[in-house]
Amino acid sequence: MVFADPGEALARARALLDADPSPLDASVAHQVIGIWQRDFGDLRLALSHLRRARACAARADSADREADVLATLGVALVHAGRTREGLAAFERGVARGGGHTRARVLYRRAYVWWVLGHHREALEDVRRAVPVLRQAEDVIWTARALTLRATVHLALGAVERAEADFTAAEALWDTTGQEHDKADAVESRGLAAFRSGDVPAALRLLDEAEERYARLGTPTFMLNIRRCEVLMAAGLAPEALAEADAAIRKLDGIGGQSTRKAELLLAAARAARPAGDPHTAIARAALAVRLFAGQRRTWWEAHARLVLIEARHAAGRGSGRLVADAAAVAEKLASFGAPAAPEASLLAGRIALGLGWTADAERHLAVAARSRHSGPPLARLTGWSAQALRAQAAGSTRGVLEACRRGLDVLDDHRMTLGASELRARATEQGAELAALAQRASLVSGGPRRLLVWSERWRATVLSAPPTRPPADPELLSGMTAFREIASRAEAARMEGRPVPALEREQRRLEREIRSRTLHMRGEAPGGGDRFDVGRLLERLGDEVLLVELAVLDGRVQVLLCGQGRVRRFEAGLLAEAETEAEHVQAGLRRLAHPGAEARLPVVEAAGRRLEELLLGPAAARLGGGPVVIVPPGRLHRVPWALLPSLRERVLSVSPSAGSWLRARETAPPPDGCHVLVRGPGLATGGAEVPELAGRYPCATVLEDDEARVPRVLEELDGAALAHIAAHGAFRADSPLFSSLRMADGPIVVHDFERLDRSPYRIILSCCDTARFASVGADELLGLVTALLPLGTAGVVACSAPVNDAAVVPLMLALHKGLGGGLSLAEALRDARAALPGDALHQATGWAFSAFGAA
Repeated sequence: MVFADPGEALARARALLDADPSPLDASVAHQVIGIWQRDFGDLRLALSHLRRARACAARADSADREADVLATLGVALVHAGRTREGLAAFERGVARGGGHTRARVLYRRAYVWWVLGHHREALEDVRRAVPVLRQAEDVIWTARALTLRATVHLALGAVERAEADFTAAEALWDTTGQEHDKADAVESRGLAAFRSGDVPAALRLLDEAEERYARLGTPTFMLNIRRCEVLMAAGLAPEALAEADAAIRKLDGIGGQSTRKAELLLAAARAARPAGDPHTAIARAALAVRLFAGQRRTWWEAHARLVLIEARHAAGRGSGRLVADAAAVAEKLASFGAPAAPEASLLAGRIALGLGWTADAERHLAVAARSRHSGPPLARLTGWSAQALRAQAAGSTRGVLEACRRGLDVLDDHRMTLGASELRARATEQGAELAALAQRASLVSGGPRRLLVWSERWRATVLSAPPTRPPADPELLSGMTAFREIASRAEAARMEGRPVPALEREQRRLEREIRSRTLHMRGEAPGGGDRFDVGRLLERLGDEVLLVELAVLDGRVQVLLCGQGRVRRFEAGLLAEAETEAEHVQAGLRRLAHPGAEARLPVVEAAGRRLEELLLGPAAARLGGGPVVIVPPGRLHRVPWALLPSLRERVLSVSPSAGSWLRARETAPPPDGCHVLVRGPGLATGGAEVPELAGRYPCATVLEDDEARVPRVLEELDGAALAHIAAHGAFRADSPLFSSLRMADGPIVVHDFERLDRSPYRIILSCCDTARFASVGADELLGLVTALLPLGTAGVVACSAPVNDAAVVPLMLALHKGLGGGLSLAEALRDARAALPGDALHQATGWAFSAFGAA
């Protein structure tokens, strides 16, 4: 019962002890309490009860009862870090028990071998136990043994064997009432899904397991460890670190298992390094190494040493000793048959390359490169990374580019199994090194055209195919409705000066639930989306339009000027300096949004000139007089490009990638699309442009006041030719897909737009911060505009800074006047800026808006 209904089992065991039981019954009761405390509570109390259980069994003179207790005690001792005592208890248990009882003891020793990382010994004990358990028709323990054997197979990389055992165990669990064991089986299936490369299924199954554990009221430390691993593969390292640290605090609070603490520390160390915190990674990994060593868990210790070496290398340390340490860990992991062995060889080769030890590097990289042809996607990616570094060391540009192409193809296939745009974007981080290697090789020997191809190869890839539409999930839809209601109430409370902590907590809970459900979506699009073609781009640009793609190599901006049938390259300034200058410009625009800040105008204009030098360099003089499309890297998404002197008076548009611009250019407007005008609440001007625009577009659908509710707005936006939305915008840097526009019934968020069959062909967002993005992955942007572009929107006008509501009105009216005359968004925005009054307030307002896409 302790794994069917843990709380009830604990209560019955305590009641039995209060009733003056016989030694045999007292032994069972103390053992149940010991199991409960071992797995769900205080390990010190567990050991006390299990020793009393053994003493009672000895008084009852029952060899099988004593053997069973010794097995439970052995597990507890190992979890307490007292490995030698634990294994000794098992030796006595195996000797004391007979037949069926011995099989149960062997199963639990196999579990301990797995905990210790002795996988061959674990498989041997399970092999001996399973036939006896089956012969005794012991369904529960047979299912446990099959589940354990599957878990060991996963640790050794044998995914197909694991799945066969999980399937057999699940069939047995369905015939029992063992709810905790069933939850554990779901959790294990999640791990198997992850090992086979299905991240969305893994997240869904782990969430389901957590719900089952929550109903039982039991802790989930092993699940925390496994979810950290999946979150890491999904590019969500900061969340994995937060989950591991929270679990460590909870485990320490209940005096839980030392073995689990070591594993959680390892999970935290693995997450801290890609989360940008190598020093935390070093601290967590070093402590994990000490704990694993003390627990005699050499398999785990080797994995922790690998993470420790990676963290030290990420912190800037490189030495011959580090190469030797990495090579030793690789050898140890290979002897265990651990799938992580190629990672260690790759690390040894990378450090050796940094020291100029080419012969040693080649030896280690050659070993790592063997993994490129088999295994799950991220293991093959490790192999192709090693192969690319080998080719680079050998001076083979062709070899570098081929290895990078093959590696990124593997990651493309993995990325497209992910349905959520956030996961697709974050997964690109794992290909950043390959993309940089290919760009560097292209710069050295391939000319500007090849550099453009590789700049595009791993830029804004999330926009190359529409995200999977969220399912018609009633729970998801009701969650979105509840989220809007709570967010609306919280906003109203803030405006009235009332406290909102409870509402904010509930809003965050609903956001987590919504996000969790969207991360479960599996991708449907085959392949990696459209392949970029330079010839097609140049043909579309013609002789008039120039596309300026900014690539960043080794911290310096490379300007690729595309048009008039050719691609030219110019070198500009340092990216870090440009980022700093862009922040100064943003601060200046915020000041200029308020009357009385005219003195800041010359300062902002001077910053614009410095930005032009840093970002365009000598290319600024080669732009001619025609339209220009700017393709910036993700880290420069907040630059107000119209402020740069050479771009200020021309037709200017911005695109996340050249490929994205091409798709927008080739997107046809809907033949019978309507016009939609939306006015949200709380604007200083009340959205004053909307009534006047309604007069210009007599057939337009106007949504305002109570009609501007999210369901109705989404219904009208779907397939519209032109949408104009005047509403307060809010950018969420912490969760960009919850960036929003305020409607009458609460916020409309990016997740809502992703439900559209086709987003509006053109959309104008006349509010603050709608063109702000979060830069994630290798070079991806998450935000409102980037959500619209792959869904059928060919052009967007949006704002990257706070603006003055009153000054926006004449800009918008002038913009629509140009559209009415047949101009594109970029042309109409250029003319609208020129039509504004010449004061600082209106100038800053014009600079803050950009046209995205090609419509």
